[in-house]
Parts: sequence; structure tokens; C-alpha cells
Amino acid sequence: MHPSCALIIWLAAVTGVQFVGYAAMLLLIAGALLLTPALAGRWWAYVWRARWLLLTLWLILAYNTPGEALHDMVWAPTFEGMAEANVQAARLVAMLACLAWLFLRLGHEGMIAGLWGLLQPFRALRFDVERVVIRLSLVLENLQEPPEKGAWKQMLAVQPVLSSGQEVLQLSQVPWTLRDSLLVALSGFGLMGAALL
Repeated sequence: MHPSCALIIWLAAVTGVQFVGYAAMLLLIAGALLLTPALAGRWWAYVWRARWLLLTLWLILAYNTPGEALHDMVWAPTFEGMAEANVQAARLVAMLACLAWLFLRLGHEGMIAGLWGLLQPFRALRFDVERVVIRLSLVLENLQEPPEKGAWKQMLAVQPVLSSGQEVLQLSQVPWTLRDSLLVALSGFGLMGAALL
């Protein structure tokens, strides 16, 4: 699969999740797990790292959505708020599954190559594709390793010690095939179907 095709499928899935209910989200996650069994471990790690975000999202929506309070208690969340909080938390968990699939499928180099391919049409508008791709490559490279303790002090130093990173960025180009076109068309139809539901 072409890396740009994988990025398009991911974008369609993440956008489509916003329009569907629990059954479609479960179907999407089950399909991703069946296609990529190694996804479960990485997905669980993403969910675990996002646990405070999920809890905060749930509490904000449960308590700030108007409706009938649980057991008519003033301090309790509303039924409508809890329903909305559950849906949004499930959507975030499904999006994390899609993200885990993308990272497993492409890796660092594939993400860069996919973005490079997607941004090529913007060259006609004088968009600096190389700069965007190189910056994304540096961000992804820095995210792979946790920063050392006290690294923020080094960043603020007058003469910071620069880490020796890659000096040349290698992009391997994969040819676009008919299969990629069919997968993009299927993901587009799936997105339209999700939006119309």
C-alpha cells in the first residue's frame, strides 16, 4: 500500500468516526484489529497514555451538558451529559486505534513519504513542501525518544548543545497502484456513507 493511500484512509476513518455510533466504531476497531493483530498492544498504550484526557473530557461533557440531573441531585452529572461524554470518549478511543494502525503500518519513514506524496499538488501554489516534510521528520524523530531530565534548561541556554540528528533525509518512493486507487475510493464512499447516516 502506498503511504499516501494509508494517510488518506486514516483521515477518512478519523473523520468518519465523528458521524457514527457505537456499532460502527466497534466494527472499525474490530476490522483494524483483524487486519493488524499487533495493533492491540500499541492501541492499549495510547489509551493508557490518554487516560487523563479521557477522564477530563468525560467529566467536562457530563457536567456541562444541560439536561436532567442523575437522581435529581444538584451536584450530579446529567443523563444527557453522560450519554454525550460516553460517545465522545468512545470516539477518541476509536481515533487512537486508527492512529495506532497508521503508525504500525507506516512507521517514521512511511509517514514522511506519505505526507510528501500528499503535498505534491500544493507545489503549484508555491507551497514549500520540502520545509514541511523536514520539520515533520524532525518532530517525529524527537518524539521517538523521551527528553532527558532538565532538557528544557538546555533549550534556554545562550549556546544550546544541539543534538546530532539526521543530516540527509532519505525518501523511498513507492509506486501508486490500481489497488491504492480502489482503497482511496472505498474510503471516500465509506466517509460519505458515515456522514449521511
